[in-house]
Amino acid sequence: MTSKAQLPGWLRPANSVVKTLQKIGFPLGTIHVLTVPGRKSGTLRSTPVSPLTVDGGRYIIAGLPESDWARNVRAAGQGKLAKGRTTTTVSVTEVTDQQERQRVVSSFPREVPHGVQFFVRIGLVETGTEAEFAAVSDEVAVFEVREL
Repeated sequence: MTSKAQLPGWLRPANSVVKTLQKIGFPLGTIHVLTVPGRKSGTLRSTPVSPLTVDGGRYIIAGLPESDWARNVRAAGQGKLAKGRTTTTVSVTEVTDQQERQRVVSSFPREVPHGVQFFVRIGLVETGTEAEFAAVSDEVAVFEVREL
């Protein structure tokens, strides 16, 4: 399913709530907050992400590969990953190998089931099956996350 995915209007306020809850130490399921410096300003930018583990590796997926946060991650290459009050310094590297990308993206519905609806709402998948996710693996950005 090819689409012109766009962020829903409710996302920015929802992200603010998630970031606030994380700051006060209230963890929300698999949601973490990734903080990296902005690629132009250097100002720290934070966004909620849901890391998933596939074959022992940790990954995050950007449904919109040219979103500001994905471009900032590419430029920075590292940042801070927080869950509740626990923060870890991480390297973040884009996955370019198509087979690895497909393996990771197809695992998303199983590993982060509550995140599937976001991909449905932005129009990348219709129902959120593993096969649908595998089919859009070249339309998203996949980043491997490693603790430093």
